[in-house]
Amino acid sequence: MIEAYQFGEIKINGEIYHEDVYLDWKGEILRWQRKESHWIDLEDVNLALEKNPEILIIGTGAYGVAKVSEKVKEKANELNLDLLILPTNEAIEAFEKNLSEGKKVVGLFHLTC
Repeated sequence: MIEAYQFGEIKINGEIYHEDVYLDWKGEILRWQRKESHWIDLEDVNLALEKNPEILIIGTGAYGVAKVSEKVKEKANELNLDLLILPTNEAIEAFEKNLSEGKKVVGLFHLTC
């Protein structure tokens, strides 16, 4: 599904995206917009949570600059949801691994910083 990633660019199923993306195990790809660029709060992950995944993976950027709020972590815990917060290249590897294992996984990938 995810073929390549470099700072500011991700290639999924032959298409290149230059904006942060939402990607789920069904292959749905959406632009992932947040209220604040380097801050990920509960409202920024609501769509992902509505899909009832087993695993939510958040890519925090090439250098891991984006930060995830405690509210997101608490909500994931409340839902018994595995939450992985990783630099984007590692988040992509984790997404692909879980997808290949047949898990219901959602990836939210910040492409820069």
